[in-house]
Amino acid sequence: TLVETSESGDIVDLLNEYIDGVTNVIFDNGGTVMKIVGDAVHAIFGAPVEDPQHAARAVQCALAVDAFATRFREARNAAGIPLGVTRIGLNSGPAIIGNFGGSHFFDYTAYGDVVNIAARLERANKIVGTRICVGESVAEQIPGFAGRPVGTLLLKGKTQAIRCLEPLTPEAAATPAAEAYRQAFALLEA
Repeated sequence: TLVETSESGDIVDLLNEYIDGVTNVIFDNGGTVMKIVGDAVHAIFGAPVEDPQHAARAVQCALAVDAFATRFREARNAAGIPLGVTRIGLNSGPAIIGNFGGSHFFDYTAYGDVVNIAARLERANKIVGTRICVGESVAEQIPGFAGRPVGTLLLKGKTQAIRCLEPLTPEAAATPAAEAYRQAFALLEA
């Protein structure tokens, strides 16, 4: 609706400012921007150079992107430009990363089930009411992961459900509300 009702120059400026902010956060956190598709930014951590801290860096980056995107959305909404929330999906595992294409075009990108799951987790945010959704494969690599469980989700195209979590800042994870949520979730699971 925003694109349909706005001047193309305004959309270009808005999109460039948003993408510039998101990509700066990714680079600041040691990520590699793989591609930009519309208003979506695909990034990886731990490649092309292996990084044993890739999961922690990705979560730290996701929280920083969320903070930037929230400020960006609130400022634009206050100016009468209706933007929705930015949703982020994170997953960890082996992927095929390299140049793909043909003789006339190639693209440095990542392929594999782990990439598909990250995309499905991004979409799952809309259903489960979160802005950041990570697979357990990410959380289990981070000692003292700060967050809360979302549930075990059967994602589109998958035959096995995946346990998902919402990362939180250490301050947010330590609140009485977050602890009450984790206790209630444990009771529901039991």
